[in-house]
Amino acid sequence: MKLRLSGKRESRSTEGPQLDVRIVRTNKVFKTHKGGKTASWSILVVVGNNNGEVGMGIGKARGIPEAIRKAEEAARKNMFAIQRVGQTIPHEIAATFGTSRVILRPASPGTGVKAGGAVRACLEAAGVHNVLAKSLGSRNAVNMASATMEAFRLLRRPEDMAAARGIEVDELVPWLSKARKEEADVAH
Repeated sequence: MKLRLSGKRESRSTEGPQLDVRIVRTNKVFKTHKGGKTASWSILVVVGNNNGEVGMGIGKARGIPEAIRKAEEAARKNMFAIQRVGQTIPHEIAATFGTSRVILRPASPGTGVKAGGAVRACLEAAGVHNVLAKSLGSRNAVNMASATMEAFRLLRRPEDMAAARGIEVDELVPWLSKARKEEADVAH
């Protein structure tokens, strides 16, 4: 029996800021003892504020609600901020975790999230709304989510990258000045 909670969104009214909680994968596991088998649940959860902060956690317990609570708690502890330009990422990035590889590419406004499964849950929870993603290698949800988190950690501000290379920002990322201007117009 496999419980299908993939992509489920929840908003918990606990202490702290309101976060988008997405259950990415549930897995029923059995441990064999001398007296028989004991069932428990392993649940992967992605938590984000839909505005540039995201975290991932895994919870294991005998019951589903307890496993979800543990996973959400672990995800909240692991939250970190990502670099964004408007509603997309600043540059193309590839990251690997285990045998899973994720490639993320910035996309123009209106493109949407072109990704599936665990990668989509991570991107949407982080507040990235225009991006192209490609998954290579193993499609294991835990490894795909971990590879996506690694890609988020590797993202850098284009201004910092241009300064390190000794070139102009417009030379490195031609579309950036237009995106920054649109961000400023929306803010006012």
